[in-house]
Amino acid sequence: MAKKVVATLKTGVGKQFTKCIKMVKSPKTGAYMFKESIVPNDHIKEFFEEKK
Repeated sequence: MAKKVVATLKTGVGKQFTKCIKMVKSPKTGAYMFKESIVPNDHIKEFFEEKK
């Protein structure tokens, strides 16, 4: 399934988006989790600045 997502992002309009992965600490357990999201290129900075 990951190959399908990557393949569709390489063509045409998909180049305007980026898959971002951020490490977030859980407030309950203190363990680290990864938050993944596909965001437009002009919103990458906001994705990494948000606290949740």
